[in-house]
Amino acid sequence: MYLNAHTYYSYKYGVMPIQDLLQLASEKGHTRLAVTDVNSTSACINFVRHSAKYGVEPLIGIDFRNSATQMFVGLAKNAEGFRELNEFLSAHLHEKKDFEARAPKFEHALIIYPWQKAKDVKLRAHEYIGVAPNELNRFRFSDLGKKISSKVVLLHSASFRHKRDFNIHRLLRAMDKNMLLSQLPKSEEGKSTDSMLSRDELKELFSEFSQILENTEAVMKSCSASFMKEYLNPADEKHANLQCYSESTQEDERLLRALCEAGLPYRYPQADDETHARVKKELDLIIKKGFVSYFLINWDIINYARKNKYFHVGRGSGANSVVAYLLRITDVDPIELDLYFERFINLFRSSPPDFDIDFSWADREDITNYIFKRFPNSALLGAYSTFQFRAARRELGKVFGLPAHEIETIGTTSRGHYFRPRWEKQGPQASGNDHIKDLVLRYATYLQDMPSHLSIHSCGILISEKPLSYYSASFMPPKGFPTVQYSMLEAEDIRLNKFDILSQRGLGKIKDTVQLVRENHPDHPAIDIHDIRRFKEDEKVKHMLRTGQAIGCFYVESPAMRMLMKKLEVDDYLGLVAASSVIRPGVSQSGMMQTYIKRKREPERRKDAHPVMLEIMPETYGVMVYQEDVIKVAHYFAGLTLGEADVLRRGMSGKYRSRAEFQAVKEKFFDNCINEKGYSHELTAEIWRQTESFAGYAFAKGHSASYAVESYQSLFLKAYYPIEYMVATLNNGGGFYSREHYVHEALMCGAIIEAPCVNMSDQLTSISGKTVHLGFHMVKSLN
Repeated sequence: MYLNAHTYYSYKYGVMPIQDLLQLASEKGHTRLAVTDVNSTSACINFVRHSAKYGVEPLIGIDFRNSATQMFVGLAKNAEGFRELNEFLSAHLHEKKDFEARAPKFEHALIIYPWQKAKDVKLRAHEYIGVAPNELNRFRFSDLGKKISSKVVLLHSASFRHKRDFNIHRLLRAMDKNMLLSQLPKSEEGKSTDSMLSRDELKELFSEFSQILENTEAVMKSCSASFMKEYLNPADEKHANLQCYSESTQEDERLLRALCEAGLPYRYPQADDETHARVKKELDLIIKKGFVSYFLINWDIINYARKNKYFHVGRGSGANSVVAYLLRITDVDPIELDLYFERFINLFRSSPPDFDIDFSWADREDITNYIFKRFPNSALLGAYSTFQFRAARRELGKVFGLPAHEIETIGTTSRGHYFRPRWEKQGPQASGNDHIKDLVLRYATYLQDMPSHLSIHSCGILISEKPLSYYSASFMPPKGFPTVQYSMLEAEDIRLNKFDILSQRGLGKIKDTVQLVRENHPDHPAIDIHDIRRFKEDEKVKHMLRTGQAIGCFYVESPAMRMLMKKLEVDDYLGLVAASSVIRPGVSQSGMMQTYIKRKREPERRKDAHPVMLEIMPETYGVMVYQEDVIKVAHYFAGLTLGEADVLRRGMSGKYRSRAEFQAVKEKFFDNCINEKGYSHELTAEIWRQTESFAGYAFAKGHSASYAVESYQSLFLKAYYPIEYMVATLNNGGGFYSREHYVHEALMCGAIIEAPCVNMSDQLTSISGKTVHLGFHMVKSLN
């Protein structure tokens, strides 16, 4: 019955989580509900996804407002209507312009104007006038009220559940307008009566105007969000991604096979039957799952980068793919490391895969520009910036007019230690603050984890078959690229692949070093920086690993990492791959790092491992080191299916931990171990603790291997061209240590260091022979 309901994705306006709104509608007897957030479509996907559990037929649209002033509400009749509304909203958000009093003519969307704003408007076929319950007394004496037409419907905002919600709303509005709560005008806030009434209450209020409710029902029946249900249906073979890279799927398959054949001589000069069988298996699965265009788009991006001499690293679980290795998306040989492709793509996996591709910080923007020009239906992936307690406390303090020095003391003890109050146990005066400060603490607790505003995903880009306006409106952040109004979780729910384009300074160091070597040693042969086999066997590199001489080198230069390499006596690729993951917080903080070191150095201790754990992880002595180990433990130790094991792994990363699917798999883990495998509850709980404590921070083995490849590239360059490498390190912003430390390292490598000089220095540090002229970028405050 409600055509206008708001969730907390009406940023700095709404307060209700999606499921709370659905629960409320169900309790109030409503079987149909439209979510129309204020200038936002962020809630739409999850609203449709959850609606069936509450017996609610979902409708979706947008509440178009200039600040808090409602101009009109748009409802999508179908997919085309949702696209029309999204494109209209996007155009205004991109240009940051207000909405006009009159909506444009839509072919597949309906428009409802508030009665007070459209009394004399000549309505088009798709337009209606909405009346709220508190307007009925005046409405009955109007011309429309005396003769009800089919164009009059119920338009009552469902924004709040109770007085506390309204109070939170007012605080959010004051934050949004950057003003004191006492200065917030009524025009910038909703009405305290904007709460959801039950179906029976509406019937009683509109007893004189029953036709209005009938009209409302008719309007709701003419609209449908079934198209969104199709996007969410994992059984539907159609997905939102670019279907064909070339002219047809057949041509795509032919091209992918041809590229693999062309890459075999470079990657596997003596390719055996096992290699050919692995390539065939992967290609068959890629084609069956419909990911051919995804691989080809990534290949296209890499091909552009290589033509422009941009260095890159393909990492993540995509490194488990031989096809990716042949296409030069990654430099990790999955056969050498025994990486199983099913970790990346398998028949049980319903979510799309993704490659993480790193470029130099200096090249990333050009790569992004290329993607948007090459693929028209592209957008950046959004992210939700949520209120965290301290930030919420600070914002609320401003709203209540407290000075900055007082705000920072709210919620701290006499010794300056920070605490969070538990209101339900301690009561409103438990903190010892005055009334205003207690209100700040109370409402900061309520705001915790509520969306504050839309932001940008750190690296995700979406490329779809149809315009992305079919799935979401977009906004235009300062980065200058359209950005959808939902996060990676919603993108995965509708099976829309993201392309992760990241940047790092380590690749800038490698690229610049190769260039400096070419200039400073023109007689030396060109360096093939992708000849990883040569680097792995180099004795100088092995010695540097064993002795921790890795200052300036990617991922292995920190004191902790260098000490770990010394303890493990790392001098080979597999050892470095393991060390790259062992150093991660999950492994180290759970105590498994010490266990791994002891079992590596003292073979007799390997017997301490549980036999099943040792059997499934012999390479790491029964210690979980990689993300894949979660799947192994869940599958072999607990007896879960591979599909269930992957749900467990993804849930432990934190993205899906709150979802019902994860909780169901967790229960099955314990049930299988105790009732079917016969393990004790203590053993099961301990294995679960180990798994849970490290899974969210662990690397996939292929990810660790990708990092190890870049480490080898850095180590090789430092081993043979240490001065050039240190100059490149300085020119790319340094690393773990200060710039002074890298200048000293260059000196230790035999460099002659010259101070910045107007005659000899450039903006960046330069080298001639062994003489290093520090650049003007080293001079403090000199721009």
